[in-house]
Amino acid sequence: MFERIRHMVRKEFIQVLRDKRLRFFVVVPPLVQLLVFGYVVTMDVNVVPAVLVDHDRTAASRELARRFGSSGIFVFTARAVTEQGVREVLDRGEAACAIQINRGFERDLSKGKRASVQIVLDGTDSNTASVVMGYVNQIIERYSLDRPGARIAARHIPVELRLRAWYNPDLRSKNYNVPGVMSTVITLVCLMLTSLSVVREREMGTMEQLMVSPLRPAELMLGKTIPFAVISIVDMVLVTLIGVFWFEVPIKGSLLVLFLGTSLYLLSVLGIGLFISTFAQTQQQALMTTILFYMPNILLSGFVFPIKNMPELFQVLTYGIPLRYFLVIIRGVFLKGIGIEILWPQMVALLIIGVVVITVSSFRFKKRFS
Repeated sequence: MFERIRHMVRKEFIQVLRDKRLRFFVVVPPLVQLLVFGYVVTMDVNVVPAVLVDHDRTAASRELARRFGSSGIFVFTARAVTEQGVREVLDRGEAACAIQINRGFERDLSKGKRASVQIVLDGTDSNTASVVMGYVNQIIERYSLDRPGARIAARHIPVELRLRAWYNPDLRSKNYNVPGVMSTVITLVCLMLTSLSVVREREMGTMEQLMVSPLRPAELMLGKTIPFAVISIVDMVLVTLIGVFWFEVPIKGSLLVLFLGTSLYLLSVLGIGLFISTFAQTQQQALMTTILFYMPNILLSGFVFPIKNMPELFQVLTYGIPLRYFLVIIRGVFLKGIGIEILWPQMVALLIIGVVVITVSSFRFKKRFS
């Protein structure tokens, strides 16, 4: 039995390494996707194009405008003198934020009154608008504290707020997003390779030869899946090295825990790919079915949108998505440094899903094979 499986595995490796296009697909696309998505998939707002409307034109208003301009975040890409001008700038997308300093700004400050500054945000992207509002509040609060007499009043505030970000002290979104991108890249590669393997044999006319060989259905299935499991683990090692050394994402946990979680995750993904290959008649059908599964898997996993913000029905559906559990594992190992004592529920869930999917795929594979 093991001798037959060994020869089947060897045959699959030879077939993969002999095909130039397949060799390219196994190595280059995962690395390119990680490099591109690692830079593109970010929630950081580092540059905010803004428009300034200074109706006061005094030393105090110019100082506030200077604070915004020297922050390194706000860049004044346009100027306007009327509300209509502000609307036109925002409509054209030339600015994401409009800062309007009203008349009497310096006069109200000198009299100890509350001065008025209006901020108009482009709310098309609500996340960016929220982040920009946070930057605006910080600059205006710092400006207010630097005013004469503000320091004396601040000493009498009974509560002092001190913030500390645990796990990701620099609040770099890459530390959170890159591990997620790594998992999605591995998912796509593993699904593609496995779903196309059996269909490719059928299209090449070699499936009949395998059917009359001494191979049993279980042996053929193992021979088909083991090589792609090894390739997926190698790809995982490559993208991990890029994530750690290129994007400087810290890995605080155990590599053994990461390997165990990856293996359990690949078990379920390989089973899904094998299941797709059992009913797809052509490689085109297998490819389209893979994409049909891949997109909901990404959207419902929590990679893009928090699961708790989804409707209750879709929250229930996410329990059947393997990537949901693997994202918790890979981010927990990279950022939190947690181990099996914390991650065992996710690993058990992946094991259950993997066993169920592999079992169903095996029965269907045997049926098609016979």
